[in-house]
Amino acid sequence: MPGSFLDTSALAKHYHVEIGSAEVDRQWADSGRDLYVSRIGVVEAISVFAGKVRTGHLSASAFAVLRKRFLTDVGSGRPKLARLLVRHFKEADRLISQHGLTRAIRTLDALQLAVALELRHRGMIDQLVSSDKQLLSVAAAEGIPVFNPENP
Repeated sequence: MPGSFLDTSALAKHYHVEIGSAEVDRQWADSGRDLYVSRIGVVEAISVFAGKVRTGHLSASAFAVLRKRFLTDVGSGRPKLARLLVRHFKEADRLISQHGLTRAIRTLDALQLAVALELRHRGMIDQLVSSDKQLLSVAAAEGIPVFNPENP
């Protein structure tokens, strides 16, 4: 069974309860479904956790616990880690050049989508999971099935 690529907006929902967490957790609990994140998604997720401390949604000690739990999960292979390669930067450039003039697509989102598109091409995923409406729009335009856990 193909898996899901989780961008950071979806991934964070597994570690901090918010709208859409139940949908992400449902996929996480399906042991027959592979879950993928990009290497840059790891750093981005830790940044999201730190942002939750700055905004008062997490304490510094809760941040340390979430960070450790997340890195332990990555180390155990759930989610699986997709490397970020030169070809992904080239694909991100293409995505921004093609879509960035009419749709908002941020640099890191373009890199995330580049990895997801390759995984889809290789038959490893059948959907991109994100709650970022701009990323979902570009992904859909690129022909990758999308799933928004905030609006299943």
